[in-house]
Amino acid sequence: MTFLKDDALTQIAFSVFENKGVYAVLLGSGMSRSADIPTGWEITIDLIRRVAAARDVPPQPDWAQWYRDEVGEEPNYSRLLEALATSPEERRSILHSYIEPTADDREQGRKLPTVAHQAIAKLVAAGYVRVILTTNFDRLMENALREAGVEPTIVSSVDSMSGAEPLTHSQCYLVKLHGDYKDSRILNTDQELEAYPREYDLLLDRVFDEHGLIVCGWSGDWDHALRSAMLRAPSRRYSVFWATRGSISESATQLVEQRRARTFQIIGADEFFVSLQRSVDTLEQTRRKRPESLELLVASAKKYLAKPEFRISLDDLVTGETESLLSSSDAPEFALERPWDEASFRLTVGRYEGLVEPFARVAGVLGRWGDGSELPMMQEAVRALHHSAYQQRNGVVVWAQLRAYPAVLLMTAYGIGLTRAERWRALHTFMTTTLASDRDDAKSIVSELFLWAWDLGQDKVLWQKLEGLENHKTPLSDHLLQVMNSWKSSFVGTVPDFELLYERFESLASLAHFERNSEESLEEAVKGQEHLAWMPVGRSGWHSQNCLKLIREFESEPRELELVSSGFASGSRRKLKLYLINLQRLASRMRW
Repeated sequence: MTFLKDDALTQIAFSVFENKGVYAVLLGSGMSRSADIPTGWEITIDLIRRVAAARDVPPQPDWAQWYRDEVGEEPNYSRLLEALATSPEERRSILHSYIEPTADDREQGRKLPTVAHQAIAKLVAAGYVRVILTTNFDRLMENALREAGVEPTIVSSVDSMSGAEPLTHSQCYLVKLHGDYKDSRILNTDQELEAYPREYDLLLDRVFDEHGLIVCGWSGDWDHALRSAMLRAPSRRYSVFWATRGSISESATQLVEQRRARTFQIIGADEFFVSLQRSVDTLEQTRRKRPESLELLVASAKKYLAKPEFRISLDDLVTGETESLLSSSDAPEFALERPWDEASFRLTVGRYEGLVEPFARVAGVLGRWGDGSELPMMQEAVRALHHSAYQQRNGVVVWAQLRAYPAVLLMTAYGIGLTRAERWRALHTFMTTTLASDRDDAKSIVSELFLWAWDLGQDKVLWQKLEGLENHKTPLSDHLLQVMNSWKSSFVGTVPDFELLYERFESLASLAHFERNSEESLEEAVKGQEHLAWMPVGRSGWHSQNCLKLIREFESEPRELELVSSGFASGSRRKLKLYLINLQRLASRMRW
């Protein structure tokens, strides 16, 4: 097969994605190099320099060569540390200054988690990686995990291992094979690295037998105990991928051959892990229910609507989809503690849409072909999603507010189905459904989840971060149109102008929001030149052609009577006219 012959990244991404939680990561000192934490070789050379300076040796252009000439042997990290410090405590003190960030380091962004650490943490938070092995003493990996909202189970000694949460139950099991730089029990001499405690060997045997492996930043040369563990592992059920920046050593070659590992060149750990995490995210975004499963779900909804005796089955279907959404929304990839950035926002929006799509298509079906018996089901579904969205508040505000997005999508799909069927009374009842809220007085669906009325819908700049919406006046409205356009095949059928249908739905939602104003206050406001009252307005605010069509439509005698008799505009033809005046005045400002 030559299709992916030279594309190791895609192979790894597919392996990680399709085998969620199976792949472990093995990180060596090269992983922390871009954080300005020196490798063992760099520490060795710096220690030679410092010792020589203490002995009044002038600066040398090549300290490694000077050492060879002076001592008659190759510089060796282990032997040098043993010569300088005879106890583990003294060796820990020497290494401390190379790892612990100073105030200046922090200000300059040195000795802090790199984008590679952060990318791995995102893979962990999403459930794709659960085991991390590292030979590094630093705490960059655990700090990155905590920044991503993951509290790892850390094993840095046999003692900590004995009291640790079992590997099977841990969201992230981080094994610091050489110990922690603040613990005197670190392993860093040849003698200490010759063999691991029996407990470590048993753990490594299990990891190498049951997991695939991604190796990065480890040369495979110095840690004899780790090499032995890899060589004795009997199983090759999952692949080993070994990232390298150059040619691998003879020792590493032995491991590669024995494990039948796939080696590949990388520019650096940052570039590799960021690309891997983005590739896995891309695969996640493209994951949807299989088309045949979606069609079966939609067909089931249509079947259950056809006969009253299937009402219980329909209720079970709606309940099941609601519970599935509620459960999925609590997955690690939606954790509120995650750091925010534009790419993560776009990704999270896409993830929510992927989760909601099956139920949203069903909701559209219920809106178009329902007989009213489905209305309480949809009211309760949106209530449940809205209520759940505001149960978690501690974390990044955007992530907390975005938890209501599934309810927004469901409301929109069902509303469009109702609009398509011209079920005006059901649409008005649904839009004005009261939502239980512990934030302040209970509000209606249209007052909590429609465009600007939704907490996050007010942030125009945020929704402009989505691809292709950078300069849009109504980016959320425009994005929802795009999403619904991709889902409409299940419930809209053939319409000459879906854009007009969508804007008709938005205009009626605006009308339902507007009617909370008293007619007396509106009559007073109409005397001025400004808009009569605040209300969310979507695309029709700037889309002049459709706005005029909708105004003429709502002014026509038949449609005016239909809407007013269905409860819109509080049942008042005069309030409907005042709404149209308000829409025109707001639209004139939006077109500037």
